[in-house]
Amino acid sequence: MNDLALLLTPEGRALLDEVRDTDPARELAVATRLRREHPAELVSAALGQARLRQRAAVKFGAEDAGRMFFTPNGVEQSTRASVAAYRARRLADSGVTSVADLCCGIGGDAIALARAGIRVLAVDRDPLTAAAARANAGALGLADLIEVREADVTEVDTAGYDAVFVDPARRGGRGRIFDPEAYSPPLSWAVSAARRAPRAALKLAPGIPHEAVPEEAEAEWISDGGDVKEAVLWFGTEPGAVRATLLPGPRTLLSRGLPDPGVRPPGRYLYEPDGAVIRAHLVAEVADQVDGGLLDATIAYVTADALRPTPYATAYEITDHLPFNVKKLKALLREREVGTLTVKKRGSAVEPEELRRKVKPQGPHAATVFLTRVAGAPAMLVGHPA
Repeated sequence: MNDLALLLTPEGRALLDEVRDTDPARELAVATRLRREHPAELVSAALGQARLRQRAAVKFGAEDAGRMFFTPNGVEQSTRASVAAYRARRLADSGVTSVADLCCGIGGDAIALARAGIRVLAVDRDPLTAAAARANAGALGLADLIEVREADVTEVDTAGYDAVFVDPARRGGRGRIFDPEAYSPPLSWAVSAARRAPRAALKLAPGIPHEAVPEEAEAEWISDGGDVKEAVLWFGTEPGAVRATLLPGPRTLLSRGLPDPGVRPPGRYLYEPDGAVIRAHLVAEVADQVDGGLLDATIAYVTADALRPTPYATAYEITDHLPFNVKKLKALLREREVGTLTVKKRGSAVEPEELRRKVKPQGPHAATVFLTRVAGAPAMLVGHPA
């Protein structure tokens, strides 16, 4: 708290501007110089905040991150701005004008909601985190739309708000928490809070089991640039709906309740579904789009004879299908003069780096090898992006 208070002073803000682009390798020299003119505590706080801002640029963009205030946990746990903006737009488009943002952290989601024109009550019980959220609302010119309250979210009255947004803490002293009932607050509490509101969105880890999704909720898995970021349970939208949304775009694939695809021999093309599609259990929808089947009943690789581009999967043209045999693969790659080798695996215990060491790729050409199973048997498929 003291560090943040120092940084919010005119001297602190000026020092933050001065150290914003400091190379970590030069930190000691910069700190030594600055301590001749500024208190050591302030210099340390400014350099620490500069490091956090540099890390946060990936999530928030350099312009916003360069004005915001972060805690180490805040950088780690906050939502990527593009994902937060997508969620905020969904709420705004549904007519929501006010949201109670419970477990607001440093305010990333509150910022996105306010920029969508929504009035926000942002609540967090940690004093430093709440102070950072308040500072961020001011730094980005959104203080008129964001009220930050330091409180226990389980004691906050959300009556009068159009929607509730809950982002439970999913990290503890020992790292990631995988049991939804061990979240803080637990998933069961978040669901009960959602049921009391006209609309609600619960941000959860993408590994949330499908059986944990309440019947009246819509479940959405979101990826950004191919990386699965989160699952969201929506209340007050489409009960029972399941969807995968890919950003940028957005592009959304909705479940049609299709049965699992059949297993078939490898065709000319292999389709690797986006991670959000896989998490949402929508591989059957992709297989239907490309008129394909599965290589193996337990593995999310789709194979087909024709190239039918889809935004929900990456297509590869397969040139070779081999039983798993490192010597044969090495000979094939040597014959094709493959020096750039991308290794993908699903259903194989072999590590990509281990395989690269063994085959020692050399040459001007590139290839992709898939370590997987075909109808239960270990196999290697070699190809390239279609």
